[in-house]
Amino acid sequence: MLNSFNLALRSIWSNKMRSFLTMLGIIIGVAAVIILVGIVNGEMSYMTESFASMGTNRITVNVVNLNSRSISVDEMYEFYEDNEKYFSNLSPTVTVSATVKVGNENSDATTVTGVSEDYLDIMDYDLERGRFIQYADISARQKVAVIGLYVAETYYGNAEQAIGERISVNGTKYEIVGVVERQTSESDEMSEGGSDDFLYIPYTAAVKLSRNGTINNYTFTVHDEYVEQASTVTTMIEDFLYTIFKNDDLYKVTAMSELLDSMNEMIGQMSLMLGGIAGISLLVAGVGVMNIMLVSVTERTREIGIRKALGAKKATILTQFVIEAAVTSSLGGIIGIIIGCIGTVIAGQMMSIDAKPSFGWIIASFTVSMGIGLVFGYMPARSAATLNPIDALRSD
Repeated sequence: MLNSFNLALRSIWSNKMRSFLTMLGIIIGVAAVIILVGIVNGEMSYMTESFASMGTNRITVNVVNLNSRSISVDEMYEFYEDNEKYFSNLSPTVTVSATVKVGNENSDATTVTGVSEDYLDIMDYDLERGRFIQYADISARQKVAVIGLYVAETYYGNAEQAIGERISVNGTKYEIVGVVERQTSESDEMSEGGSDDFLYIPYTAAVKLSRNGTINNYTFTVHDEYVEQASTVTTMIEDFLYTIFKNDDLYKVTAMSELLDSMNEMIGQMSLMLGGIAGISLLVAGVGVMNIMLVSVTERTREIGIRKALGAKKATILTQFVIEAAVTSSLGGIIGIIIGCIGTVIAGQMMSIDAKPSFGWIIASFTVSMGIGLVFGYMPARSAATLNPIDALRSD
């Protein structure tokens, strides 16, 4: 076996260009598999982190209130209190289409939302300065506001100076009582309309400001131990809403954890699909290996005849050529892995994602490349092993 391995390496080295061209398909196939899967996994990690930042413990409820069938805030809070073992927070949310004005400066890009006193915990935010909206503000419809850091720095210089100042929303003045800490990463610049350009007011004031009269959106957070049972909790909310609306088209309940699971499943399938597509090139490379090995057998017919005349058995000839094909494919696989790993890191940097080579796919690629050598190298090896020594010696 060791002698056959040495002969295989000698044959590969003596035909360097042909061996390289034989390996080329394997190299491209293995590198393509590793790079594509690494990029997909990097995108998956990025999207998972993005979803996680949105809160996998959140459940959003959207309802369509009609004159004949509607749900009030009090009814929703009653349901929440009856099921507090599942829920940690609840906030009605009212999005207001508004123009924010400070002095002579206007902004239509600032997001204005009516929320409850729990909303800071729901979003998992911390305050830079001041306080958040309180229950007393909601009960009395106080004209108080909590703003994002972009608003504070753009219009007031900094968070500390913004506290106690007035800000106008659709012509109504609100006193700034708090500033939320920076949400944009330090490496990125805060921008108009970005994640730090927002304003929160009590939802009771927001309903009056929007002139809608009803609240259609609610955000729950689930206790950590029930996050894995999101579908059960979602069904419980849906059953409660059905008793009121009698029509499941009038409400929608969405669990962020279920969305994340669906997304991960979809990206996982995409990863397998891309790996399979790249793997086709390995199949094509296997055909190339077989063709080159058949040519090699034809070129070395006389050598095979001499070896058989000197007593070499069929199994010895078969083993030599199979090992030669396997070694060629394995070397191609190793080179492909090196190129794939380097290519994955470079591609990740270019796409600004954390793309890393997958160890599982590296092992799979190498195993497949070696298997291709064994499978596609068997036919030429068998052809060499079954040559008649007399005919082989007569070959030119």
